[in-house]
Amino acid sequence: MKGKWLFKKACILIGWLLIWQLLVLLVGNDILLVGPGETFLAAVSNMQEIVFWKTILFSILRIFSGFLLGLAFGVLLAALSERFPLIEEILQPVVTLIKAVPVASFVVLFLIWWHAERLSTAISFMVVFPNLYANTLEGIRSVDKKLLEMARVFHMPFKNRVFYLYRPACKSFLDSALKISIGMSWKSGVAAEVIGMPDYSIGEALYRAKIYLETADVLAWTAVTILLSAICEKIIIYLWKHFCKWEPRCKINAVAENGKRKENPAITFAHVTKKYGNLIVLKDYSKAYNFKETYFFKNPSGSGKTTVFRLVSGLENPQSGQIKTAENSFGYLFQEDRLCEEYDARTNVALVSTNPEKSESMLRELLPKEALTKPCRELSGGMKRRVALVRAFSTDSNILLLDEPFTGLDVENIVKVKDFIDKYKQNSCVLLATHLPL
Repeated sequence: MKGKWLFKKACILIGWLLIWQLLVLLVGNDILLVGPGETFLAAVSNMQEIVFWKTILFSILRIFSGFLLGLAFGVLLAALSERFPLIEEILQPVVTLIKAVPVASFVVLFLIWWHAERLSTAISFMVVFPNLYANTLEGIRSVDKKLLEMARVFHMPFKNRVFYLYRPACKSFLDSALKISIGMSWKSGVAAEVIGMPDYSIGEALYRAKIYLETADVLAWTAVTILLSAICEKIIIYLWKHFCKWEPRCKINAVAENGKRKENPAITFAHVTKKYGNLIVLKDYSKAYNFKETYFFKNPSGSGKTTVFRLVSGLENPQSGQIKTAENSFGYLFQEDRLCEEYDARTNVALVSTNPEKSESMLRELLPKEALTKPCRELSGGMKRRVALVRAFSTDSNILLLDEPFTGLDVENIVKVKDFIDKYKQNSCVLLATHLPL
């Protein structure tokens, strides 16, 4: 198959070269157009000069530095814009202006303000920055809000959020943005060099070839530019793909020190009222929940079980009343699994674990060995549920909120999960919502 692919590509290339040579014959003027042979000989002749390699080196440094600056500022400012909306408002007119102003205008202004040596770097930056900023911002905003809630409840370390929540979300946006930006940076950067003509630059070489009507040199330097752009694209995309595949060791979750651990009550509701629009879910609700106790919520669907859990964990606030907890961290099994589907069970648990070795031991109790290293998207619904359950027990909290832990499990695994909860709940305060007659 690879041989056929290479043969096909070679035939296409030869076909275009033949068309090029045919056009040369039709034009019949070496000043207007020269063939691939003359262009190749001109390139080989240039390569024998030291100045050729200095020109290549300095153009790469100028243009590539502009691209890297655009990438760095685009990603950084996109992250700050998502975190602080005021920054996005401040940057919006600037980004819009950069996108709307013609490159030629920037070239003229930068020639007035700066030295020609920096022109191609500045232009490359101006062309690349808006594209990478916009795509990174969209990628950050595409992160599943339920996963962000999970990260918040479990106090997931910042490093783990960046690599395992935001990086996968940004990947699809940056895959194409990087390819487009690299090509644009070379096109605009060389164009800026043609105008500014800094020493040892591809733009200067193109301009001199044009002045002396050396068409072969013009085409040779154009081919060199295309080749350099393609090589840079391959390198950047190669590094980006490997960065996306890299799974750095998860930072151990150091949960904030809990206040009155194991001192009752663990949770106190005092005259709490919670409603959504005109629907009142809790009205003047008061109750205390103690450590070393398990409380079963077997009310019908829509009666407020999940709302109680979300209020306890701080994901929602009541309209009136007060909720106090003896600890500021929670082990939460959400009604949905809320797993990072592209990563395996070990990684999903390690993202929030305070003791990775203990967490993996718990995983082995509930899952077959071969399931531990599979991406969670390949696991059955029951297996995903057990991974989410182990994650809830992997924090250092003694307040456990278990919302329908037996969903999707057969009878054998229901018994296994029930024994697991009884074994590891120890002195915790457990709030468990279920429809099963336990």
